[in-house]
Amino acid sequence: MAENREIAQKIIDAVGGRDNIASVAHCATRLRVMVHDKEKIDQKRVEEADKVKGAFFNSGQYQIIFGTGTVNRIYEEVIGLGIEGSTKSEQKKEAAKSGSWMQRAIRSFGDVFVPIIPALVATGLFMGVRGLVMQEQILKLFGLTPDHVPQNFLLFTEILTDTAFVFLPALVAWSTFRVFGGSPIIGLVLGLMLVSPSLPNAWGVAGGEVKPLMFMGFIPVVGYQGSVLPAFIAGILGAKVERFIRKRVPEALDLIITPFLTLLIMITLALFLIGPIFHGLENYILSGTIAVLNIPFGISGLIIGGLNQLIVITGVHHIFNMLEIQLLGKYGFNPYNAIVTCSVAAQGGAALAVGLKTKSKKLKALALPSSFSALLGITEPAIFGVNLRYGKPFIAGMAGGAVGGFLASLFGLKATGMSITVIPGALLYLNGQILLYLLVNLVAIAVAFVLTWMFGYSDKLKEDVEAKD
Repeated sequence: MAENREIAQKIIDAVGGRDNIASVAHCATRLRVMVHDKEKIDQKRVEEADKVKGAFFNSGQYQIIFGTGTVNRIYEEVIGLGIEGSTKSEQKKEAAKSGSWMQRAIRSFGDVFVPIIPALVATGLFMGVRGLVMQEQILKLFGLTPDHVPQNFLLFTEILTDTAFVFLPALVAWSTFRVFGGSPIIGLVLGLMLVSPSLPNAWGVAGGEVKPLMFMGFIPVVGYQGSVLPAFIAGILGAKVERFIRKRVPEALDLIITPFLTLLIMITLALFLIGPIFHGLENYILSGTIAVLNIPFGISGLIIGGLNQLIVITGVHHIFNMLEIQLLGKYGFNPYNAIVTCSVAAQGGAALAVGLKTKSKKLKALALPSSFSALLGITEPAIFGVNLRYGKPFIAGMAGGAVGGFLASLFGLKATGMSITVIPGALLYLNGQILLYLLVNLVAIAVAFVLTWMFGYSDKLKEDVEAKD
């Protein structure tokens, strides 16, 4: 389309021209541009281009939000205009060289855990569906009671809901080896060794039904079903050990010696040193997390719900993925999700108020779809395209998130999974919590909407902001 070609050319010019662009890639919603000099980017010109829903610089990339479907077409036009393309993973490797050691560490953390999330999302949905099906009202439709559900059906549901968490260390070790330069298959086998049936089951040990194996009289050796930190640390060290060995082994013997020594060294360290130390640390972290989430009178939800989206815009929110995975792995529920969901929904409510109140056709066309995206769990268009730009709507969204999070904490809502929120997230609360889940989200949206409508936005504010740009 000629229109998309024109938008692509405007984007190229606004980010400093072809000479300032190292490469371009895209994800589901954003065009990701690697630039040589970010000072040459004209933010206002980028945001004024048609179909652009916001733009920001993050993780070494200039990211321009277009939305699903549109971004693919704009990317093709940019490539057609002679800009060099690259894969998202190639750009990540280049971007990883930039930033402080803390930023690089957090990016690596996200790279390890984000690929695991789809499996855990599916597991959470299975848990939600099982919770729905096992309710007495639903069973009555089939002439059954909970006591008369066939054992084979229960076994089938356990396969769906338990497998990912039983073998969680294998997933973590696989992904960690992949990110830190080792062979993923060696990481996978190392992770499987940590949950070998030959070891005392972690859940059995925790319940007092099974005793750990004791080596040298003081080293407890158990399986690590549902555990994260031991596999994560073993994966980092294992990838480095593998690379160290591979550099020193003759090529002809590499296929035999490298995996043999890597697995021998790492399973010994993992079972006798890394596992006992970091499993204990993991339990302390979990206990601390639960203590924070259990702060009475809904205070924890008030704080987390209010600050969550502020943390998101800093880019460090991926660190909480590990905590959610640990909560699900050990307890089978995730109270953090309901609180975070309210913060997401509230930003959507604030953007909705802006979209309905403004008389600007361009802003209306940006804010209304952005608010819907937030209700699907994607807040970037609402935050970066609307709420942060005008300031007060973002603060109103934080207030809405705080009120919704307060109620979610007060009601004790607990998700069966992670990483999906608002409308899709309802599937994680089908086990009798769905009405309260809808209530807290509606309250979060309403508070953010009303505050934005009354105090947070006017077209006069829009004119003042644009005059300063």
